[in-house]
Amino acid sequence: MKRVHAGVLDVAYREVGPPDGPPAVLLHGFPYDVHACDAAAEHLAGAGVRCLIPFLRGYGPTRFLDPATPRSGEQAALGADLLAFLDALGIERAVLAGYDWGGRAACVVAALWPGRARGLVSCGVGYNIQNIPASGQPVAPEAEHRLWYQYYLHGERGRAGLAANREAFCGLLWRLWSPTWAFDAATFAATARSFDNPDFVDVVVHSYRHRFGLVPGDPALAEIEARLAAQPEIAVPSIVMLGADDGVGPPPETDTDARHFTGPYRRAIVPGIGHNFPQEAPEAFAAAVRALL
Repeated sequence: MKRVHAGVLDVAYREVGPPDGPPAVLLHGFPYDVHACDAAAEHLAGAGVRCLIPFLRGYGPTRFLDPATPRSGEQAALGADLLAFLDALGIERAVLAGYDWGGRAACVVAALWPGRARGLVSCGVGYNIQNIPASGQPVAPEAEHRLWYQYYLHGERGRAGLAANREAFCGLLWRLWSPTWAFDAATFAATARSFDNPDFVDVVVHSYRHRFGLVPGDPALAEIEARLAAQPEIAVPSIVMLGADDGVGPPPETDTDARHFTGPYRRAIVPGIGHNFPQEAPEAFAAAVRALL
């Protein structure tokens, strides 16, 4: 485990592979942590890739440097954190690969600072930049049903429930979102320790409230959010990997995200895989990263 001051955070991260290898930043989502990328990183390290795997804000040993910094989980914060992480390590360009929150951070940087992304691997959702101005528009009832956890966290009962039952809550999401993944108790326990971060609840709750326009964002990030509201295109080479058995966001047969990608682009749906793509399909995830190197 390594640490680096990056922007508003003291970021804890794993580094695997040769230090002079081409860099790839592997990014976990909610409710997961760096263990999601363990096997994929080993595959990549064996191919000479330098893998950097940070704990996102609110997870594991990562901490805010200033108690006064808003505990925001908004998309601009995730993108700004990733950009600051690259700056802190002196990495000019890297393949950015992630899913869920991590995929969102990667998409934000690829869209707004394309010179920093050698390529993008986005899993679970292809174009993972939220359209917050349109968040009040309803979707199909089946999709609304799958978002129950987000609506739960909109109220104070949900905040209290997450604080009191974070392991049970997150374990339920693991089972619902990856119904064909036979993970064991030890696998979940290794990650669940990351939910004990003192900022976990605040960051998570803010994330699921901000994306619906229910709470303000961090004023320091307002300019980035304004740029994201325009739904910027992603021009860097991109590979989208989707699990056919994703319980929270089943991939549609029609690719509705392709219009947001203006550079080289490929989309694949992988059977038998759920939401936690890197941990369920590490070889496919690693192969996508290598294809962009």
